[in-house]
Amino acid sequence: MGQKKLIKFNAIKTFHNVLEHPENMQGKWHAFFKNNHPITLELACGKGEYTVGLGRMYANRNFVGVDIKGNRIWRGAKTAIDEGLNNIAFLRAEIDKINNYFSANEVEEIWITFPDPQLRFSKAKKRLTHPKFLRLYQQILQPDGLIHLKTDSPDLYQFTKKVIALYGLTLITDYDNAYLQNNITEELKIKTYYESLDIAQSNRIHYLQFKINKELPTSLDEELKKLLKATEVVENISSK
Repeated sequence: MGQKKLIKFNAIKTFHNVLEHPENMQGKWHAFFKNNHPITLELACGKGEYTVGLGRMYANRNFVGVDIKGNRIWRGAKTAIDEGLNNIAFLRAEIDKINNYFSANEVEEIWITFPDPQLRFSKAKKRLTHPKFLRLYQQILQPDGLIHLKTDSPDLYQFTKKVIALYGLTLITDYDNAYLQNNITEELKIKTYYESLDIAQSNRIHYLQFKINKELPTSLDEELKKLLKATEVVENISSK
């Protein structure tokens, strides 16, 4: 590990707004923030631009950025401390264990901003909008809780739409090219470091807002797998 990463890893251990794999935090986040304001998560938060940006906008809400990379979390956590944003915290933990850190109905909204799209078919279950993950989110979200996906990956965008349709979830907003929309919300104008890289080279930002307000039966997972496999076959043929 590089010297700079080591410095940041050591620094976040002293930050009051960073929790690393904390024990017994379920149901205790309002006590941590010392208020009863609604809680929003940013998953795979990276440097925490969305966590900090939303925290600046909404002083009467609490925001928790979640990522396993401590050296990335350092940037957002330090900015929040420097600006005195006490409604912001960061959780260093694996996202597939998120329900170990929050209790039922403790979270009102979840933002998933520019996550790794896990493009290979064999890695579909690692996509953060796969039913495997949505079931975890459902355990901690309030009944009408919202999921926001913002990505430059057309593959992840289309995959998530397939999931929403197959499992009968409620789609609220669908922007194939968010920045071409008239009067987009200030929330959507927040830009992250990874957005600036335009890794997908799609020259557009996709945005979905939806609710997990129905059960996600595991019996549909095999059908989803078949849909993805069929799509992969068609794409391989088209590329030849």
